[in-house]
Amino acid sequence: MDNWRVAVLGDGGVGKTALAVQFTLNCFVETYDPTIEDAYRKQLVVDNRMCFVEVIDTAGQEEYATLRDQWVREGQGFILVYSVASRSTFDRLEIFRQSMKRVKRGDPIFMLVGNKCDKTYQREVSKEEGAALARQFGCKFIETSAKTAYNVERLFMNLVRSLRDTRTIESSAPSAPPKKTSKKSKCVVM
Repeated sequence: MDNWRVAVLGDGGVGKTALAVQFTLNCFVETYDPTIEDAYRKQLVVDNRMCFVEVIDTAGQEEYATLRDQWVREGQGFILVYSVASRSTFDRLEIFRQSMKRVKRGDPIFMLVGNKCDKTYQREVSKEEGAALARQFGCKFIETSAKTAYNVERLFMNLVRSLRDTRTIESSAPSAPPKKTSKKSKCVVM
């Protein structure tokens, strides 16, 4: 069974906790209580293989930026979340992406998520804008509703698939040739 640690990043109030709770506990939390850090765990089957996903629900507030770096360091996969009902949360995604890229040094595996798609009359960010930003970021995109559970399971299953694909590519890559060592001196400590 494979294990994955997934960090959920985004501004406060976009539904990071609601997504984590809906995914792991199959329920929706109505009240908003700003998170500093929580972890949720779920065992699930993706493509006939069991896996264990730990979801790190992170703080969106800027005063927790240093803690965010720690969560990014520990994460293997990432979910960048904005609210489709809030243009400002969409506009601030680049900050979270840059933080993730700086800490992970390379191309982290992440998905862009437009949450709260059930709020059709309050929408400020179109699905096309989300898809365009995902293409620019070089990641997959999905719209979800933590309230109705729309696409929540699919989000995590797709992320697990992407993480598995990366692991498969890494394990099939040729390993570096062994380094030659000089035989000038040997030291034996007893």
